[in-house]
Amino acid sequence: MSRTTLDAWVGVFVTMGVVALVFLALKVGNLGGSTLSNPYKLTAEFDNVGTLKVRGAVKSSGVVVGRVSDIEFDPKTYMARVTLSIDGRYKFPKDTFAKILTSGLLGEQYIGLSPGGDEQMLASGDTIARTQSAVVIEELISQFMFNKASEGAKP
Repeated sequence: MSRTTLDAWVGVFVTMGVVALVFLALKVGNLGGSTLSNPYKLTAEFDNVGTLKVRGAVKSSGVVVGRVSDIEFDPKTYMARVTLSIDGRYKFPKDTFAKILTSGLLGEQYIGLSPGGDEQMLASGDTIARTQSAVVIEELISQFMFNKASEGAKP
């Protein structure tokens, strides 16, 4: 094999490696193209959104059904208002429950939708009334520590 052929093959493999790294970076950062067809907007209010980010996934039964399109603080209610962009192919009942959940080793947070049994469906612009905020590990640890400390102080 000549030196020129060897250099060409090395170049091909290096180029494929760079393309693979760019692809992985886009997937990890949720920067890939949006595949939502005819999306509609829903809002939900949470006490604490944790590390939820714009473009974070919205899942139901493990399937991505939308993306987080905006997160803002409401100065009147002192809560975080999250705007969800849901794929138009998926409709959810009015009594749907929205939870902020964590997935993977990196701790990426997403919104999980648990559909209820109502016959009326959420429409564009509606608000999901039933929500559960993100679990903050530091708060759980401090509660555990304070409970253990108070148990030790009892006679």
